Amino acid sequence: METILIVAAVACGVIGFLGAVLPVLPGTILSYIGLLCAYFLVDSDISTQKLIFWGVISALAVILDYILPGYMSKKFGGTKKGITGATVGVFLGMFFGPAGIILGPFIGAFVGEMMNDHNSTDKAFKVALGSLLSFFLGTGLKLIIGGFLLYYIIVAVI
Repeated sequence: METILIVAAVACGVIGFLGAVLPVLPGTILSYIGLLCAYFLVDSDISTQKLIFWGVISALAVILDYILPGYMSKKFGGTKKGITGATVGVFLGMFFGPAGIILGPFIGAFVGEMMNDHNSTDKAFKVALGSLLSFFLGTGLKLIIGGFLLYYIIVAVI
């Protein structure tokens, strides 16, 4: 049973860390599941308080991941078409590797805003930058959390 927990903890931690960048994978959730598996190891030094703390942080990150893009787009003057374009751009960008994942929401927001107001390239560009900033903030947050959780998993396993 111990071996299964170790493999599950490390696999979830690594895949969760990758999921911070790949929008298809629930990175933060997988990383936390890895920490949970590591918690149940016989010689684990992960405390219940640490488990609860990271559970709350992980839940907040998942919630922010959904709220942040819309908030940032609105903050930069985005409309529903721009927000929809950014969302479509996220999914289409996945087919074009890392560059597509980064540029997809930017291009999608720009196209969406141009569909809304054909004459305002400056506004469309500003909203697209907001979408890009949102992506970097969300991804950075997930990478930091995933990195901490992977660190705790590795320490618990070793």
